[in-house]
Amino acid sequence: MNKLRAWYASLEPREQRVVGIGAVIFGLLILLGAILLPLESALSSSIKGLETRREDLAWMRMNAPEVQVLGSQLPADTGEAPVVLVDRVAREAGLASALRGTQPSATGGVRVQVEGAAFDAMVTWLDTLDRRYGLAIDSITVDRTPAPGMVNASISFTAPRH
Repeated sequence: MNKLRAWYASLEPREQRVVGIGAVIFGLLILLGAILLPLESALSSSIKGLETRREDLAWMRMNAPEVQVLGSQLPADTGEAPVVLVDRVAREAGLASALRGTQPSATGGVRVQVEGAAFDAMVTWLDTLDRRYGLAIDSITVDRTPAPGMVNASISFTAPRH
């Protein structure tokens, strides 16, 4: 630091003023570049984030009734294993005597064999599993039987979507 003072003292008064003004300008540039610009950038991004959050809140308030209605239509999580759920809902739909086999698949879904089931009851059962419990059909093969309105089916369901 002493060498710097000695060098400054060796300059002529006019040179000392130029160096002094240059030092002040250099200090202001450092202040501007290192402190004020990053601070302004952070403030600007905070303001943008606040505006976005306000827009999101306004959208949520405007769409809340629709979200509440649609939320009540989400599949129910009964906590039952899919294989148990499929069997229980089939029995509730009046298909107990038509069930020939229900087994879990490796992917978390269920495979079901149905013989001699009323087609209308089976379609209602499949719709209930999909809409109320989130079990969608992965694949299905339906064959008619000699009896009118009765079918045999092999159905694979995907894992429930929650």
